Amino acid sequence: MKLRLFALIGSLIIAMTAATSNAASPDPENTLYLDLDTGRVVIELLPKVAPKHVERVKELAREGFYDDIVFHRVIDGFMAQTGDPTGTGGGGSDKPDLEAEFSDTPFVRGTIGAARTSDPDSANSQFFITFQPAPFLNGQYTVWGKVVEGMEFVDKIARGEPPAVPDRIVKMQVAADAK
Repeated sequence: MKLRLFALIGSLIIAMTAATSNAASPDPENTLYLDLDTGRVVIELLPKVAPKHVERVKELAREGFYDDIVFHRVIDGFMAQTGDPTGTGGGGSDKPDLEAEFSDTPFVRGTIGAARTSDPDSANSQFFITFQPAPFLNGQYTVWGKVVEGMEFVDKIARGEPPAVPDRIVKMQVAADAK
């Protein structure tokens, strides 16, 4: 009887372990590595939520556009913004602006949204990472990703508008391309 009980328990443990290891593993084509001086931030891209924005950020990352760009606007308790090659908040890539892809995906801690002007269809290359939930942004800004690892490094980004000594993106790359 004890032997059957141990066999049953062992089978359950094996089944639970198998179920856990079969959990969705990250898709390297839809994962970004955002390297900062303090460590690596892993971002899950959301192509089903914002396909055009995801394609744009992957295109720019593959071109090396984001490498060495500063976080030019970092508001404590709110978000860290980057993606402007001029470092002023007024610049972007040479590609055309994108139409908004608003969704019901909420802005929670670690959500990545497309920065834009007051025109909803003006997102280009700039983006922001929220430090905490920001429900007032829901449905107003395009969500294209979420931090799945390394939020502790985002938390260390220097604050300011602009920061006195801004942190920079060391390198941003699509995981499928990482060497």
